[in-house]
This record gives sequence, structure tokens and C-alpha cells, in this order.
Amino acid sequence: MSAKDDIVIIGAAETDELGKLPDMSTTALHLQGARNALADAGMTPADIDGIATVQTPGPVAIAHAMGIEARWLDGTGVGGTSFLFHVRHAAGAIRAGLAETVLITHGESGRSRVDPAAWGRSPQSLNGQFEAPYGVFGPPTAFTLTALRFMHETGTTLEQLAEVAVAQRRWSSRNPRAAMQDLATVDDVLASKMIAWPFTLLMCCLVTDGGGALVVTTREKAEARGYDKPLVHLLGAGEAADSPMVSQMPDMTSFGGFKRSSAAAFAEAGITHADVDHLMIYDAFAHVPLYGLEDAGFVGRGEAGAFVAEGNTSPGGRLPMNTNGGGMSYTHTGMYGMFAIQEAVRQVRGEAAAQVEGVERSVVMGNGGMFMAGATLVLGRSPR
Repeated sequence: MSAKDDIVIIGAAETDELGKLPDMSTTALHLQGARNALADAGMTPADIDGIATVQTPGPVAIAHAMGIEARWLDGTGVGGTSFLFHVRHAAGAIRAGLAETVLITHGESGRSRVDPAAWGRSPQSLNGQFEAPYGVFGPPTAFTLTALRFMHETGTTLEQLAEVAVAQRRWSSRNPRAAMQDLATVDDVLASKMIAWPFTLLMCCLVTDGGGALVVTTREKAEARGYDKPLVHLLGAGEAADSPMVSQMPDMTSFGGFKRSSAAAFAEAGITHADVDHLMIYDAFAHVPLYGLEDAGFVGRGEAGAFVAEGNTSPGGRLPMNTNGGGMSYTHTGMYGMFAIQEAVRQVRGEAAAQVEGVERSVVMGNGGMFMAGATLVLGRSPR
């Protein structure tokens, strides 16, 4: 692979703060993350010729606000995994000569609800016809269908589900930016407020404000600028779709988006599971990482719950996972994928708050909607 074809993340940064930011609109969160990522890359808006973001406010609005004359735009919006799609699409555009340097942005007022995106639940929508009339209304109730079926068919216990939240608190307790920094026990998780069976409060993601951005270009351009941080190379990527809502999933106990996108990304990167030093799996709710571990083949069918409970994903474990604390303990604005990528970049660079020793390759797996679409990125310190 030539330097021109080798795609790297040269800039990565989040908003100055995460949490409750009622004085910042969705657009302002996008722009602050973008400016921080450009500063991290040592670039200005004049260096950018491609923009990718979701449709609130959309790539045209971001380009206009940043003063960027973009010649390539991507407004792909498939929920929280959209930003993983954007990285893959940006790589394809750069390799095709459609852009040279792409800015990917995210901003979301998930908690303060300043100009939030609308979520259609009209009687004419698919959700309005096939789920809302039966009490499935939003993530906590939609995801219960999959969690309960997964537990029934795999033998995963309620205590093992709680262990996912416990493991991620072990990581967030080491992260000063994490919203939740106190350690938790299985008893704490099970005793927290019931939200929708089997989910208690501590099995659910946070609801926060925040944002972040990435700058993607070629190794050739990055090296020509004299970049002084380790370059994060895109070694492989994959994307896939499953179904528009959980009630239409081919199999409620397995997510095709994880399975097919991870297989594609691993094949492109030329790696096996043994080559993975660090893992980020989207964790809107406690069962989602269990799906990722099994669907990507890190463990066998029905083994994920015990794998986490045994400490394998915790600090000191053989597969460190969700090391920023994840959506359940770090931050979750509604679309979490950007933050999973940010942590993977930090780990590969060696600058994470809870740094894992010797991270050469990190895998990021994103879920969009309620098991609607999935994507996987393989990031590494060295080119292939």
C-alpha cells in the first residue's frame, strides 16, 4: 500500500466539556468539536475539502459555518454508528480522488435538548404502525425484546448482564472526564431503579450533551505536514444493515450488522482476533457488548456473559474493552459512535486516561438505531 492509499486519522478531539451544556446548541457542539479536531491536526478550515456528518444540522450547514468550500459531502445518517460509516466513506472518497482531507463532525444536545433532531413516530411511520401500539416506544423498551430473547437462548444471567456495567465502571473510575467515576458492584446495578425489565438504571446508557470530530487524510499528506503525534491508520472497515426496527430482526439474539461488518473489516485489515489489543463496542445498553463479542467471534455462542464476568474486559484483562467507561459511564449523547472512535484513537496514540499498555490495533464496533445498522473499524499504529 502506498502512502497515498494509506488512510490515517490525523485529528481527533471532543468538545471542551461533556455532560449538561444548556448554553450550547447542537450546531455549536459540532463546531467546537470540529475546531478542536482541526487544532489537534494542526490544520485550519482551509485545509479541508470534504465534510461528513449526520443530517442535524447536516454537512452543508457545517461547511458553511466553518467557511469550508467542500467538494465532497456525506450526510449518511444511520443512528449512532453513522460516524464509523463516515470514516469508511471518507477513506473511499480520498482513495477515489474525490477529496483529500475530510472533517467528520458530531454534536448532540441529548440532555439539554437544545434544537434536537426529531424522531418520527407518526401513525404512518414503521415504528408507529408496528411497535408503538404494542408499548415499544423508544430505546429502553425496544432493546428489552432483544435482551430477554438473548438471555433466554444463551443462558446469560441477570448478574452477568450487570457485570458489563461493573466492568465499565472499573474503567471510568480511571477517567477524569467520565460522568460516572464511582466503582459499582453487581448488587449496586441490580438494586438501581428498574427502567424496563430486565434493565435497571445502571444497565442503561447516560443521556448527555457533547460532541467531537475527526480529520481524515492520507499518510502522505500527514507526513508532509510534520505531524508530531503517532498516526492512526485505518487498516480495515466494514458496514452492514440488518432491519429498520427490532421487531423485524431476522434473529433477535444476533446482530447481522456486527457480524458482517466485523468480518469485512477483519478481512480488509488482514488480522485475526488474536491481533486485537483493544476493543470498543457500542454499549447503549448492557447487552449490546455481549452481542458484539459473540457476533464478531471473540467468544463462542453464549459465552460472552461469563467472559465479561471473569474480568477479561476489565483493567488487566486479556481483551480491554470500552476503556473510557462506555456509553453507560463515560458519555452518551444519543449517538455514541464518535466517542468510541475517539477513545480508540487515544489508545492507539498512547494518550488515553486509562491507557492500555502496548496498543497496536484497536477495533471499534458501532450500532445504529436499535440493531438497525452496524459498522466496524480496525485502527492501528502502523500501516499494513
